[in-house]
Amino acid sequence: MIEYSERKKASHDRESGLSFSGIVGQEELKRALLAVAANDGLDGLLIRGEKGTAKSTAVRALTDLLPRQAVVADCPYGCPPDAPERQCERCRERTDPPSTERPVPLVTLPLGATRERVVGTLSVSDALAGEYEFDPGLLARANRGILYVDEVNLLDDHLVDVLLDAAASGVNRVERDGVSVSHPADFTLVGTMNPEEGDLRPQLRDRFALQATVTACEGVDQRVRVLNRAIGSGGHDAPTSEPPDGGDRTAGSSNAEDGSATRREQLRTARELLPGVELSTEFKREIAELCRDSGTEGHRADIATARAAMTFAALDGRSKVIEPDVRQAAELALPHRLRSRPFEDAPDPEELVDDHFDGEGEGGHEDEGEADGEHSEDGAGSEAAGETGDPIDGSDDSTGETEGPGGRDGGDASESSTDPESLEGRNDPDEAREGPPSEARSGGSDLNGTGSSAANGDLETESDSSDAGADGEGPADDPDDATEASPLVPGQSPVEIGAGRAPDLTAPKAVEGARTSGGTRAQTGPDVDSEGVRIRTQRTDSAADVDAAASVRAAAARGASSVESRDLRQSVRRSDAAALVLFVVDASASMRPAMRAAKGAVLELLKDAYRQRDEVGFVAFAGDGADVLLPPTNSVTLAARHLKELPTGDRTPLPAGLRTAGDVLDRAEPAAAVVVVVTDGRANVAEGSPVGETRAAARRLAELGAHVIVVDAGGGGKAGVSGLIADETDGTRVPLSALSAERIDAAVGAARES
Repeated sequence: MIEYSERKKASHDRESGLSFSGIVGQEELKRALLAVAANDGLDGLLIRGEKGTAKSTAVRALTDLLPRQAVVADCPYGCPPDAPERQCERCRERTDPPSTERPVPLVTLPLGATRERVVGTLSVSDALAGEYEFDPGLLARANRGILYVDEVNLLDDHLVDVLLDAAASGVNRVERDGVSVSHPADFTLVGTMNPEEGDLRPQLRDRFALQATVTACEGVDQRVRVLNRAIGSGGHDAPTSEPPDGGDRTAGSSNAEDGSATRREQLRTARELLPGVELSTEFKREIAELCRDSGTEGHRADIATARAAMTFAALDGRSKVIEPDVRQAAELALPHRLRSRPFEDAPDPEELVDDHFDGEGEGGHEDEGEADGEHSEDGAGSEAAGETGDPIDGSDDSTGETEGPGGRDGGDASESSTDPESLEGRNDPDEAREGPPSEARSGGSDLNGTGSSAANGDLETESDSSDAGADGEGPADDPDDATEASPLVPGQSPVEIGAGRAPDLTAPKAVEGARTSGGTRAQTGPDVDSEGVRIRTQRTDSAADVDAAASVRAAAARGASSVESRDLRQSVRRSDAAALVLFVVDASASMRPAMRAAKGAVLELLKDAYRQRDEVGFVAFAGDGADVLLPPTNSVTLAARHLKELPTGDRTPLPAGLRTAGDVLDRAEPAAAVVVVVTDGRANVAEGSPVGETRAAARRLAELGAHVIVVDAGGGGKAGVSGLIADETDGTRVPLSALSAERIDAAVGAARES
């Protein structure tokens, strides 16, 4: 059972002295975790940051600070004995249920979990014994606790739909496998993610009340303490931890325990003070103005900022909110909600807060260029604010549009289950979709066991998502200039290519397979080997991968008391078909116009991938080899960083570019792949014959099942090998002027159907 394994890991951490108070640095993360633990109204925390920065360790260590919960002794959902309105149906029917205490549950949701394991299903063991019982899933075990998702941005969409439904209402409704069950699923959602691995789905991102960003320690002394801690833990992969601040750093676990006791008392006191904390009308207006001026959608940002400010005051032992509380709350509640167009920097939250409050003291908000300079030390926001020109020059990982599906902080909770892919299988008796929640939640998970929860306002959330593109001036496929290729000398920097823009061309109206609207991911055909939502069951003669519940039902349907081979059933599932578009671009100096066109096509495609979660990659070849400039990603911010500057060289190692493309496809294993080769075809670098190596590399692309589009930037002459690549891959050869996102999108559609 996963809970036991997590407890085992947490136990190992405690034995190693890795307490919450002993984590080196990461004050923002620790403060945010204490806030969501102290205030049930703060219903989620998103932790963004690099690997190995104590994200998971901090979450697990938090549970040691939480008081034990009073629960109904034999209830699988851990219902509170003194709060009937938060109990399951069975507990409400009992007059005097026995009670006991338990630690606050920390349940990990694995990325590979099945839908049945998450929501629950028919108990096969009970069914074989002739009894009809529901086997609760992970959502049931997380009730009144913490549901932890590592790498939440990689979670499958069908599981995201389940989380959105449960998070919106606090109830898990199961209508499947002949089971009709509703039970409380009131949890605090904590997710971690590495922005380098892709963006988080907007609907889920907005469900987190706060976001904390963590980075590795920069100071040498801190890094040495981390190193000492890892070595002192027996060489394990120990996260960043140290004795509590102010303590003897050689005292070890005793100081760490003292620090944990202090934190535990701080948390207990904060929960007692919180109901009486005063947020003045002046600060309420400040919060409302700040969130409005920041351009956040709906009212969740306002509510999360207000609740966090009150919580920080309680954590500091105060009964009244002061300005630093509001500042810190806004810096945690706004980052993931700030809107920006794809390939544009999101505003820096610290700058927004500073400009708002500092400007108030002088009778108005200061212009961005006239701010008094009291910004964060890294200055990332101010640098982004001063840049002009290249529309993809962005490095803020919090960029992205958000959509408010409604839920705890207002809105229609049923919107969270309206994704077309989540409706697949409604008409199948074996796959009835969980019903949409019909009531708004009244509070977050109960982490203190008292049964109390903060009240939430019923507010309508308005969401105006804008599918904005990147603007640019002038066509991207200008005629090639007379610039001659020249080799890079040692120490020379890559040439700035400039702003990319898709060619200003009218795509053919009848391009077959092109998508006409975004927002819906394509799906693979039904397959027993697929990993996704189950759409039906079918008979099987194999004992492998048997759907036990469906097999039991088949036996029951014929009146048998035991399952025989003829009753065996297996699940047929349908999963999302993520496509990969890989650009392989000749980066010789004479190919600058072609590189601008390819860069522009990437911009246009990622606007669509931004909604559909398809992936785009970029390989450039020049000089003596090829480089993967952009690994496969659907992250617009990652693309903005990697494609800001494109290298140039003096020669054309075309075979190396094709081989590198094959390696990328081999590792990514996409459901559908389109390779766009942009070159003039004049291969002149190879270990043997350039033509022979180009032919071999092209054949490998064909063997990998890639649909290849050869964009001939050489004017259509016969001097190059562009035609050879198209012939060997059974691909399409088009002129540079025909390179467009619409044409590539049509190829993606054809690749999915093949």
